[in-house]
Formats: sequence, structure tokens, C-alpha cells
Amino acid sequence: MPKLTHFEAGRPSMVDISDKTPTPRTAIAEGFVLLTPTAAAALEGNPKGNPLSVAELAGIMGAKKTAELIPLCHPLLLSKVEVHCEQLADCVRIQATVKTRESTGVEMEALTAVSLAALTVYDMLKASSKALEISGIRLLHKSGGKSGDYQAEPKI
Repeated sequence: MPKLTHFEAGRPSMVDISDKTPTPRTAIAEGFVLLTPTAAAALEGNPKGNPLSVAELAGIMGAKKTAELIPLCHPLLLSKVEVHCEQLADCVRIQATVKTRESTGVEMEALTAVSLAALTVYDMLKASSKALEISGIRLLHKSGGKSGDYQAEPKI
């Protein structure tokens, strides 16, 4: 059974990374906001601006605040955060890429960016429909670090 690294003697513990060498690390995550027809129409026809731009900015800000939101995450100097929101037929697809040169990975920052962007899409569109659904938040790819590279299996 794999050891959970955030516990020592049954107590929560921040992983000690003081002896780890900083290396380039990248993580890519995705998620979806499932739209109702009314919400999709509101998104397409919004005369006040693009709500997806606000969501992209929220995702970037969320990645930068990850260590404040998730108790045992290390504060990291992020070298790049990119968030893209794309409206598809019945959903908004959100993808975040986060890069750093640190002693620990940025998976949580990428997942946080997607989560905050998805919540912002919901917030921006909730006036048109309360039946929006956030779904499928997952890590797609990570590179760097002791555990090596990871690539998610495509969904069928």
C-alpha cells in the first residue's frame, strides 16, 4: 500500500522538501462546467463582456493562492500560469498549465486553477441557470520531480 506523505505518526505533516533539488516542473489539469441551453445562450450573447475572461483570471489568481487554500501545500514561486476556457456545444472546457522550478510539484496549483475558474464560470452564469454542473476536474499531465512524468489516460 502506498504511504501517504502528509502524515507522520498519524498526525498531519507538511512534507520536508529541504533536501530536494529544485527542478523544472509542469502540471496540466482540466475540468468542465456543464451548461444548460439557457446558460449557453447567455454566454454566447452577453453584451457586457466575456465571462470566460474573468474565469481565466480567477484561475490564475487561484493557482497563486493554493498554499493558502490547501493546508499542507508548500508556497511556490510559479514561473507560469496559463488558464484557457473554451465554450463547446454544451459545456465550458477549462485547462490550466502551471510551471515552476522548485523542489516540489505544481499539480495542486493546476487543479486549483481549474477549480476556481469553474466556480467563476458558475458564478458568472448562475443568473441564467442554477442547474450548471462542475465536472471532470483531473490532472492530465505532470513532468519533473522524483515521481517522474504522468500522462492521464484519455476518457472514452
